[in-house]
Amino acid sequence: MTNLGDLEVFVRVIAVGSMSTAARDLGLSPAVVSKRIKRLEDRLGTRLLQRTTRQISLTEAGQGFHERVIAVLAGLEEAEAYASGRSSEVAGTLKISAPTSFGRLHIAPHLKAFMEAHPDLTIHLVLSDEFTDIVGGGFDLAIRIAELTDSTLVARRLAPVRRILCASPDYIGVHGMPETIEDLKRHHCLPAHNYDAWKLEGPQGTLSIRPDGMLITNSSEVIREAVIGGLGIALRSTWDIGPELKAGKLVQVLPAYEGSRNVSLSAVYPSRQFLPAKVRLFIDYLAELYGPVPYWER
Repeated sequence: MTNLGDLEVFVRVIAVGSMSTAARDLGLSPAVVSKRIKRLEDRLGTRLLQRTTRQISLTEAGQGFHERVIAVLAGLEEAEAYASGRSSEVAGTLKISAPTSFGRLHIAPHLKAFMEAHPDLTIHLVLSDEFTDIVGGGFDLAIRIAELTDSTLVARRLAPVRRILCASPDYIGVHGMPETIEDLKRHHCLPAHNYDAWKLEGPQGTLSIRPDGMLITNSSEVIREAVIGGLGIALRSTWDIGPELKAGKLVQVLPAYEGSRNVSLSAVYPSRQFLPAKVRLFIDYLAELYGPVPYWER
């Protein structure tokens, strides 16, 4: 049977992306870490890692092995918690990936209550607008706003996402209110920060529009400030602009057309038979916090 310690070393190397860093974290020498990885590969009869002078990456076999090892270690953690009566108590580190704006607006303000309820747990929150590699990055879970298609991951829907076309009253005062979807061609439209097309649902069904605006940026928050500032029309999520809508700083444009209903807010995590208590508790916390009608829609 494979040495459990070798599996833990392997998982740590992948999580930090470096044998030397993993060795420091585990209190071992880099030579010992390298030897244990090699022993694991020799036992399996396959190479798990591609090593260069600058980085370490998983081979195809290593990727599949890593996913399964994560599940095994998570199951052991859950089993120990259950057997010792600590299933509701959590400790260690919970590593989370989340979109930048959403994480700042709707996760960070609510961490205090969760962390006070679980004082032995450390939160490692990484904000990025890119889809992170959950397994390769050593994340326990990721919060995603998307139409989820990755069947290798487990997703739990946390809340619906409503996206609307909007503009500032100042912009409408100068350029007028669009009456039809075709009118958008005569308006300043602000493309999405990731250059995705606007996928809309309207009276005639679904349609896709790719705005060709005068502002190009890789920041969703720049688009947000631009539409509030009166630069044009944008497709924004209500979780992002709820206060501005209520305050009248933004108004909805073409209310018959809204973003695809297939987009939702979800918690995504590696497929596991036993979900670690720390992951389950945090997902439950967010699901209760947002609910089927999230607070930004009320």
